[in-house]
Amino acid sequence: MSSVRHVSSVPGVRCTELAAMTRARDLGMRVLGSTSPNPAVGAVVLDAAGEMVGEGATSPPGGPHAEVHALAQAGDRARGGTAVVTLEPCAHTGRTGPCVDALLAAGITRVVVAVPEPTRAAGGGADRLRAAGVDVVLGVDRAAAETGALGAWLTAVREHRPQVVWKVATTLDGRVAAADGTSRWITGPEARAEVHRLRATCDAVVVGSGTALVDDPQLTVRDADGRPADRQPLRVVVDRRGRVPATARVFDDAAPTHVSRAATPAAVLAELFDRDVRRVLLEGGPSLAAAFLTARLVDEAVVHLAPQLLGAGPSLVGDLGISTMSAALHLQIVEVTLLGRDVQVRLRPTRHTGGETGTGGGS
Repeated sequence: MSSVRHVSSVPGVRCTELAAMTRARDLGMRVLGSTSPNPAVGAVVLDAAGEMVGEGATSPPGGPHAEVHALAQAGDRARGGTAVVTLEPCAHTGRTGPCVDALLAAGITRVVVAVPEPTRAAGGGADRLRAAGVDVVLGVDRAAAETGALGAWLTAVREHRPQVVWKVATTLDGRVAAADGTSRWITGPEARAEVHRLRATCDAVVVGSGTALVDDPQLTVRDADGRPADRQPLRVVVDRRGRVPATARVFDDAAPTHVSRAATPAAVLAELFDRDVRRVLLEGGPSLAAAFLTARLVDEAVVHLAPQLLGAGPSLVGDLGISTMSAALHLQIVEVTLLGRDVQVRLRPTRHTGGETGTGGGS
């Protein structure tokens, strides 16, 4: 990275710092799914000349935070330098010490932050840094950080529930299976590989009893060669009537499994929240998807479109109770990606979620 300090389009923020923030967001995404209930934070350290000399991301609970990793890599070159972090450094002691203390001890003189700390427990980091003479800039690329790796944790803070990502594979005419019930491999190998990457970013994968009975999925994360990943998300089967037999693949020893008898999506999420689940991948069938959508509990949709037509068979979502266009559930397209012969579309419901305080993020 260039050591020249250019002036950027963001007042008071240099181009090198903006580039470092982009890198920090990427680092956070790389550990998404492994840090819950803590936030997936990324950090980059620039030396006094503006050159990147250290980077890091949040460890699993109990391990070092992103800033500590980045400072350790930077070593003495951090002195007089800048820390670029996706979340305001914590000022409290949880299972690890305050990141503010580590930054001050390393001699950091400037801190650039994307998202201000929203919780009372971990707040005050920016104020402590400023009191010690450190230049602090808050809110740089905030929207991108909030909708990226920090999204799940922020949903938990604001709404006291996990973030829900609904994933579905469908034909162009909205069918998730043929009329005779066959449904495997609607999409090609590239899209199926992407599903495993998506699962790896989540703490839990949720299906209903119908999907477990018809498809008998294993719901594990596997690499391109079919090998199981070291870390597996919790498998969750919503089965109020106990229909899924113990011989189902979801009950094998490849990953932990939780059976929920909860009557509503909100109750399912409450169970998972209590288990420190902060990001859920909803892979259930049309009925379960409709229940979550109707309850306004889907935060993001990942739709894999296969260039096929069936003309009959189950639809991608069940009855939403909507009878007129004015009541339609609207979604905003945020990304479109070609996956082999299929198309991945990422969407978010066009709704605003509120709320502010919660528990701290530095436990």
